[in-house]
Amino acid sequence: MAGPSGAFLKHLQSGTTSVCRCWGLTRVDGMRYGFTDHDCTLAFAGWSFKAGTGLTARALAQATGLSVDNSEAQGALSDLSLTESDIVAGRFDGASLQCWLVNWQNPVERWLQFSGSIGELRRAGGAFEAELRGQTEPLNRPLGRIYQKSCTAVLGDASCGFDLQRLGYFFEGQVETYSDEGQFTWNALEGFEAEWFSGGRLSVLSGEAKGLWGAIKRDRTDSTGRHITLWEPLKVPLQPGDLLRLDAGCDKRPQSCRLKFNNFINFQGFPDIPGEDWMMAVPKSTGRNSGGSRR
Repeated sequence: MAGPSGAFLKHLQSGTTSVCRCWGLTRVDGMRYGFTDHDCTLAFAGWSFKAGTGLTARALAQATGLSVDNSEAQGALSDLSLTESDIVAGRFDGASLQCWLVNWQNPVERWLQFSGSIGELRRAGGAFEAELRGQTEPLNRPLGRIYQKSCTAVLGDASCGFDLQRLGYFFEGQVETYSDEGQFTWNALEGFEAEWFSGGRLSVLSGEAKGLWGAIKRDRTDSTGRHITLWEPLKVPLQPGDLLRLDAGCDKRPQSCRLKFNNFINFQGFPDIPGEDWMMAVPKSTGRNSGGSRR
């Protein structure tokens, strides 16, 4: 973090201070929330920080080098700020957060003390506790290319390059039948091959659960209709008429990349990498000497 400005330091050294904390939270879907522990609403840098939201912070542990900054924030759940239903739905997971120490008499004089993201959120008794993770936290995660036969890309991302808006690779329609176990049923879902959406994604486009999504475990058809089952049920109940989107599934195999998506040029796996028992293979005058499994 950059240090405090000269004007802010001068205010702190004056002997009579008027400082408060301001928090700016931005969810992954773009929604922004501003909080302050001051008794009046403050505004600066395009933010509006509401008073009386009950958000407070514990001591912030910061260090030089690559050590991870960490802290916790506590606050009250309310319909005007963070609601329990939104936390349960995961809408605040991974949200970015900034914390300022501000001279409330002159908000131009401020100090950005923390910038990071929301980690684990806990709730109990009408209140919540949020773990704050600094910008160096991602450096603790293992990164790098994985060498494996299956593709490492996510369908539609930059490394895959496939356009999911292409006709025939998505379906949009209203909820017909939905169970709390995460199964959806359509009486009419024509024009798509069997298991076309297995391994794909279901996104909610309207209603109370708008913005939520789930990974599709199974796509099967029987005499009662087309059944789409999620790995985990959505955390917000759906209502009849809610609009959903289904994206085609990818099983990460080279055959599917070539035949289903015609995108083998962007395949991010290594289909010809030798198997684990390649050292036991011996050349023969008959058969394939590909280095693959002998079984």
